[in-house]
Amino acid sequence: MFKTRFTETFGIEHPIVQGGMQWVGRAELVAAVANAGALGHITALTQPTPEDLVKEIERCRELTDKPFGVNLTILPAIKPPPYMEYAQAIVDSGVKYVETAGNNPVEFLEIFKPAGIKTIHKATTVRHAIKAQQIGVDAVSIDGFDCAGHPGEDDVTNLILIPRAADALDIPLIASGGISDARGMVAALALGADAINMGTRFMCTAESPIHEKVKDHLIQADERMTDHIFRSFRNTARVAKNSVSQEVIKIEKEGGDFEAVRELVSGARGKTVYESGDVEAGIWSAGLSQALIDDAPTCQELVERMITEAEAIINERLSGLLATPVGA
Repeated sequence: MFKTRFTETFGIEHPIVQGGMQWVGRAELVAAVANAGALGHITALTQPTPEDLVKEIERCRELTDKPFGVNLTILPAIKPPPYMEYAQAIVDSGVKYVETAGNNPVEFLEIFKPAGIKTIHKATTVRHAIKAQQIGVDAVSIDGFDCAGHPGEDDVTNLILIPRAADALDIPLIASGGISDARGMVAALALGADAINMGTRFMCTAESPIHEKVKDHLIQADERMTDHIFRSFRNTARVAKNSVSQEVIKIEKEGGDFEAVRELVSGARGKTVYESGDVEAGIWSAGLSQALIDDAPTCQELVERMITEAEAIINERLSGLLATPVGA
């Protein structure tokens, strides 16, 4: 068992988080993560409307009596979703944990805090992590260069980013990006994190609501099978490497603007990947941690394995590296 500032502050058994994932963070996965003693998050914007989010929260409660949260990613858009209505749905549903990402969540904290909701904000830089602490979030999830989705534009790996953030923050720190097993968990804790976040690893579990062919792809993939797209737009995203991502990169290199790739990167095509199992159907997220995935266990099996193996690494391997003091 591991006792950290995160487990104490959030009342969670294990210092493991499943963050929001578009089209993936649904009730069946989140409940399985919660039942395993970790903290799962329903992805709010996967649900078409705030009313649908309320129903998904209710569905999750039917599957678990353990705590879980909701992810609300706040991004600029030509026609943005009704973010505040989604936030109010979270409050009205009695959810006590929220993971925010994207833009500064300060206006949302104004309704979350009075409702007693604890907030984790995802950041990709130390300066943004510090700002999140200043506006009053309860924890920061720091996303390094290895992560799926948006790693920011600074290309700082977690070997540097985690200790830098740990030194700068007074609130619990969650390490995200490149972690999918006990070795990554122990390393993150050693670097100063209070918990770890896994996305790609939880995608490849029995309860993950995506097609088995996508899970098989993750199991077979190595660390070279991702691409960074949107670099020229300064909105970098790490995605699974396929013919679509390669075409997007080609268009960017030729000076194409976002309109030139809009159809290729549409969310509808990404959703089709998860539903059909056709990994070439569109853009979909995958992190470098896919290289360390070789099975699709239940969430319970995964969490138990990680905790057991992490304890063994600390008690056996690491303690065994200590030289016996002279004269002992």
